[in-house]
Amino acid sequence: MMRRATVLLLVLAAPALADDYGTTNPEEMTLDRMVENARRGQTDMATCASGYLMTKSGQHGAARETFTACAEAGYTGAMTWMSYLDDNGFGGDTNPDASTEWNRRAAEAGDPIGMFNHGLDLLRGHGTAVDEAAGRALIDRAAEAGVAHAQRLVGAGYDPDEVTPDADNWKYAPAF
Repeated sequence: MMRRATVLLLVLAAPALADDYGTTNPEEMTLDRMVENARRGQTDMATCASGYLMTKSGQHGAARETFTACAEAGYTGAMTWMSYLDDNGFGGDTNPDASTEWNRRAAEAGDPIGMFNHGLDLLRGHGTAVDEAAGRALIDRAAEAGVAHAQRLVGAGYDPDEVTPDADNWKYAPAF
């Protein structure tokens, strides 16, 4: 009889033992959990890094949601990934202006990859007006920070073809 009473009490107490999300065995290290973390504003390193796996596995909507939260929280790596998503139309429409804005924000926050990417944006006039002097200055800073592609670009006289496949030339052609 005592055993039945104990089991009954445990069954009745189960909801009180559940975590804040109403489950007694929550997902801990799944991509779904990482998206939920981002939705709740928990933008820790593991959550933000999981956006990379989401992107590479084709889960672009989840990656966009995760990277947006992380970028808004100041993670510059997430900003450059948002630029990639916007530039290529993954998980949303292709948007060169938004792509360039993410690169600009990353560059202004001191991210060398953001500097390199925004420098290229400025050289090409991709999502922004052409400003060769500002573009070269950002690329120089990225090269000084050790970004190998920036170093190659400087060595090639700032010719974007040095670091961009010619298959992408259509994307950077003037709109007029």
